[in-house]
Amino acid sequence: MKLLLDECIDRKLAKEFVGYEVQTVPQMGWAGVKNGQLLALAEADFDVFITVDRNLSFQQNLPQFDIAVIVLQAQSNRLIDMKPPVPKVLATLATAVKGQATVVSL
Repeated sequence: MKLLLDECIDRKLAKEFVGYEVQTVPQMGWAGVKNGQLLALAEADFDVFITVDRNLSFQQNLPQFDIAVIVLQAQSNRLIDMKPPVPKVLATLATAVKGQATVVSL
């Protein structure tokens, strides 16, 4: 399974997703790309897009995209705050549905 981390997530968080192929938006050269276009680019190469953007599901028509979205809710975007919910994200990956957003928090 291939995961894409949004640009507002610390790239070091990728190390927490052992057993998955993980890239970040900047690594793909997509930094600054708006959400709709970003999802269109991502759906070609990735299975799941992980973001902290709580408004994404309200701003985009997710069913039109062939990629699952996980919205990670943490106290902040700092790595120390993003790590604790990772086990829940890992558990959610198996049931994440393409075209839908799943919210994961502590």
